[in-house]
Amino acid sequence: MTQLGTTASGLEKAARTGSARRARTSAPDRVDVAVIGSGLGGLVTAATLAQQGKRVAVFESHYTAGGCATQFTRGPKSARYHFDVGLHYIGDCAADGTIPRILRGLGIDLSYAELDPDGFDTLVFPDLRFRIPADLERYRDRLVETFPHERRGIDKYVALVRAVMKVGRLLDVHEGKRPPLLDLARVALDALRLGPHQEATIGQVLAPMVRDPRLKAVILGQSGDYGLPPSRASAVLHMGLAGHYFRGAYYPKGGGQIIADRLCERIEAFGGSVHLRAPIEQVLVENGRALGVRLAPRAGEPARDVRADIVVSNADISRTLLELVGKEHLPSEWVRKVDRFEMAAALFMTFVGLEGDGRALGMTSTNIWQFDGYDMEGFYRDADARTGEISVAGCYITSASLKDPESALHHAPAGHTNVEVMSIVPASPARWGAEGDGFDWGYKHTAAYESQKQRLEDEMLRRLDALFPGAGARVVFRESATPLSHARFTGATGGTGYGLAATPAQFMRARPGYRGPIAGLYLVGASTRAGHGIVGAMMGGRAAALRIARDGAAARVASGA
Repeated sequence: MTQLGTTASGLEKAARTGSARRARTSAPDRVDVAVIGSGLGGLVTAATLAQQGKRVAVFESHYTAGGCATQFTRGPKSARYHFDVGLHYIGDCAADGTIPRILRGLGIDLSYAELDPDGFDTLVFPDLRFRIPADLERYRDRLVETFPHERRGIDKYVALVRAVMKVGRLLDVHEGKRPPLLDLARVALDALRLGPHQEATIGQVLAPMVRDPRLKAVILGQSGDYGLPPSRASAVLHMGLAGHYFRGAYYPKGGGQIIADRLCERIEAFGGSVHLRAPIEQVLVENGRALGVRLAPRAGEPARDVRADIVVSNADISRTLLELVGKEHLPSEWVRKVDRFEMAAALFMTFVGLEGDGRALGMTSTNIWQFDGYDMEGFYRDADARTGEISVAGCYITSASLKDPESALHHAPAGHTNVEVMSIVPASPARWGAEGDGFDWGYKHTAAYESQKQRLEDEMLRRLDALFPGAGARVVFRESATPLSHARFTGATGGTGYGLAATPAQFMRARPGYRGPIAGLYLVGASTRAGHGIVGAMMGGRAAALRIARDGAAARVASGA
């Protein structure tokens, strides 16, 4: 395996030094903007506002910044593994791509390793393998070649994806502003084509177009990127996500943590501050307005208040509103709304260290999506419906070592390969044998929990070995995380990294916007309007900052300032 470029020691030392300093940094008594949570949405909001001259402070309960876009470290200093929690690949990272444009606007330039453009995702079914290329027309041709009897339906579906890509790009480039009339005219037909499907699920859209269940399974094969069955997933969300990767699939060189680290550096360079191991106990509310945050007591120190003109929460949306703000401060319709929120699926993740070069086992930079059958509806339904022992019907396999070979020594020790294997699982704490509700910081590892976890970890490794024979014998490190682990470290309701389920009833304008339900409070993150995932969180962070700036300007005009 090539081991060139940035060394493990350089990347890790910088991240470790920055995190240690941020954990010791004293919180100010007053700021213009207090941001709760350091997911990428919150960090983009904070960096944008700090760049505009606002005094910003970010408060994070974890020991590292980044939310789901973090890496964690295992092994001695001389032989480290760095595993990604949630950033496994991102799309549209060419020079004019969405993520590079957002970061470049904040003074950040990163390098990205491109996954195999002829097959960045490989779908593996019982009697079919399908490689998804990073090009919509090539994808269309490959579908027709594999399913020639479905040509008409394939062309209809591809036309819809193309329309979503064109309309989405126009809206993204203009960053929340009304596009020029000429540009709107160019996508008018595409918008009309999409109109009838805005409230539809992807299952409803595909039903009259596609008959072959194998083709449906292929089209739906990336549903693990949003964690919903076809009968529940927004058609626009599904097609938009597919289009995101038809502009190329990438992985940031140096690992997923690098985006959060660079954003923290820019916040500090603009005069803001980032505070780790600094959980927020309460949003301060006076006369119906958010006026700051209360930090939880730590290390013998009492709780303390930080006053702020604006509070932005990148924390879990339900916990923000019901626990940090409190029902007593919310309009009654918001309390009812939160009670009706539906969360997306949760994941079980196994982090693996393999001795030797994964390429010798047939591994490449493609992601593997493996399914036991073609019933995508059942894949999700059965995951929630089964009783007794938790079981899975497929898995996802990816390797940072192979996606980013220039930084190989960061991802795994010399002569080893970093691999991650995961699958959809039920989130219910009761199914995991947890005590209490299971989704608090103090859940206990009961014997039932440990048994379920060990059995699923064994199953993930069995599937890895089945897809790459010989991998099982090379395992030298293994560790797993459940939905309860995810909830413990991110505070996510239901232990999901996807946020609110992207159903038609919870997508686009039906999803919460960036203004919160009380004055002075703004919301950002996976459950807000731009949607989940890395690009959704970052776009939402940019949009939230724009909304705050506009509201501030309007308030100044109203006051005559």
